Amino acid sequence: MSDGTSIGGLARATGTKVVTIRYYEKIGLLPEPPRTSGNYRTYDASHRERLHFIRRCRDLGFTLEQVRELLDLSKKTDRDCAAVDRLALDHLAEIKRKIADLKRLEKELRRLSACCQGGTIGDCRIIEALSAT
Repeated sequence: MSDGTSIGGLARATGTKVVTIRYYEKIGLLPEPPRTSGNYRTYDASHRERLHFIRRCRDLGFTLEQVRELLDLSKKTDRDCAAVDRLALDHLAEIKRKIADLKRLEKELRRLSACCQGGTIGDCRIIEALSAT
C-alpha cells in the first residue's frame, strides 16, 4: 500500500471491512485521515500499521477499551512496561476463566448427550435439561 490510498485500499491491505474502519475512526481508535480536494479519505502507512495492531489485539480477544489502553501505552516508549504486563496478565486470567467455563460446558454437553436414548424429541433428555429452570 503506498501513501494516499483509499479506504477500500486500506480495507483490502488489512483484511478489514470498510464499515469497521469507519467505526474505529468514529470511536477514536484510528485517527481520521486527511481528505482529498474531492473529500475522499486518504490513508497512509501509519493508518495501516495501526489498523494491523488493532486487528491483532482483537484477534487475541482484547476488548476495544483494552486496545485503546494498549495504543495509548504504545506511545510512551520510554515508560516502564508494567502497565502493559498488567493488562496482558488480566487478559490471560479472563481467558483462563473462559477456558474453565468451556470445559464445564463440554462436560455437561457430553453428559447430556450420553443420556440420549434415541426416540422422539418429546422424550429428548437434552431438550428437557435445557428447558429446566
